[in-house]
Order: sequence, then structure tokens, then C-alpha cells
Amino acid sequence: MAQNCLKCLKYVMCAFNFLFFISGATMLGFGVYMTRYQTNSLLDSMKFLTAANLLLVSGIIVTCVSFLGFIGALKENRCFLLTFFVLLLILMLVELTVACLLLTYESEIGTLLAKELNTGLQNEKEKNSTKTDLESDWNLVQKTFSCCGVHNSSDWGGHVPQSCCMNGPCLPSVKDPSELFYEQGCLGALKTWFENNFLTTGIAVIVLCVVEVLGMCIAMTLFCHISSSGLSYKL
Repeated sequence: MAQNCLKCLKYVMCAFNFLFFISGATMLGFGVYMTRYQTNSLLDSMKFLTAANLLLVSGIIVTCVSFLGFIGALKENRCFLLTFFVLLLILMLVELTVACLLLTYESEIGTLLAKELNTGLQNEKEKNSTKTDLESDWNLVQKTFSCCGVHNSSDWGGHVPQSCCMNGPCLPSVKDPSELFYEQGCLGALKTWFENNFLTTGIAVIVLCVVEVLGMCIAMTLFCHISSSGLSYKL
């Protein structure tokens, strides 16, 4: 009976890690695809923090961790299982630390975010990306959240990008083009989105932590079983 339960845990762990591996590979593929476009970070002091880089890093982490878990469970490899356990523990601690910091320093983070967005927008204007409407992170955010600039469309000055237009391209023949721009700034839109999805985000983080804890429990259970059985570090 115990052997059947361990086999069941082994194949459940393999199945879940295979699904996570496919998800990580998909994120990695999207990240590679987005590197074909010229992107600019929204935050001035973190220029590496682009949508493409976030997808690449997330995809690599998920792919590597799930691969270790899948191979470790399938081959009953103690080294891979222990590495999988440690990596999941580190990821969970990082997630909980970030969540606590966001809740504790919410106002300070909001002030810093506004400052970074203003500086990032000024850098975007200096590169004249608004004239050609390049596929930048600013255009992506403005299209996704139906916003314009940091506070409003006036932040862009005389060259407002097409991504600020509410109903398709803004025609130059319109007498008052400002009426066609989104009124809400992206700073307010981002705050509203986080407030509206706070509960959903919290539940998602809790579910993710539960999944990670279950993964660690299964990995350690298999590790202890393999150790007690006297099996070697087979590949």
C-alpha cells in the first residue's frame, strides 16, 4: 500500500512539473519573440526591467526548477530532488518577502514609482519614440490600461503617441485632438488596477505558495524514501 502511494506521488509530481515546464517554455518563447522589438523600460533606474526580460527570467526559472523536479521524481534522483526542494524554498521565501515589503512600504513605493515613471517618460520623449510609435513598454502599457502619460496626455508635450488614442489612430484633421486621448494617467490606472485585483493577487500568491509547499513535501517524501531504500544517485 505504501509503495503504491509513493508511486502515485511520484507520477503526480512528474505530471505537475511537466505542465510547469511547458508553461515556462511558453514564457521563454514569448520573451525571445519580444526581444525582436525595441523596448524601453518604464522605470529609469531599472532599465533592464522590460517586459521581454521579465518573461525571459521567469521562463528560465520556471523551466529549470520544473525540469529538476520532473527528472528527480521520474529517475528517483536524490540530488535533483534535494536541489528542487531548496530552490522551491528559496522562491517561496522571496515571494513572501516581496509581498511583505509591498504591504509595509506601500506609500513609499507609490512615491518612488511616480518619480521613476516621470523620468522614464522624459527619456522616452528624448528618444523621439513618440514620432514613430515604436513598440515600447510605454505604448504597451497605454494600450493595455487605456491610459496616457504618467498623469495625463499633457505629459507627452506636443508629440502624443498613437497608443493614447481612444478610438484608433488620432487623425490630424480633428480640431481638438486632446478630446480623443485617454484622460486617465498610467500611474492612476496602475494603482486602480492593483486595488481592484488586490484580492485576486493575494489568492494567487497563497495558491502558489500552497503548490510550492506541496511540491516540497512530495520531493522530501520521495527523497526520504529513496534514502531509506538505499538507492544510489542514479541518473
